[in-house]
Amino acid sequence: MAGDLTDLTRRVAAFRDARDWAQFHSLRNLIVSLNLEAGELLELTQWKDDAQVAALAEDLHGREALEDECADVLLYLLLIADKAGIDLETAALAKLAKNDAKYPAERFRGSSRKYNAP
Repeated sequence: MAGDLTDLTRRVAAFRDARDWAQFHSLRNLIVSLNLEAGELLELTQWKDDAQVAALAEDLHGREALEDECADVLLYLLLIADKAGIDLETAALAKLAKNDAKYPAERFRGSSRKYNAP
């Protein structure tokens, strides 16, 4: 997966660089942009119940909108990680290990409670 993320990051950077947009990509601006894109993804769920949101993936236009917004979030995340020198695969695996320690399956199976809740 790291090779895939590395290649995708290179392609995003090449797209950015061909347009001279790196000048606008401070770490702060990238984080703001990621959150704006995440808001656009969230907007797809506004005023919909769970069944309607699930149906988005089955609808041609809904699926395309989901794909576009997910891609926007991913692309900004890759730029953030690149700017900050974060290896996303390593960070994700480390976070999974932390979560595994906080939420052992035998104690949290089927539960939505937070790890520090009684």
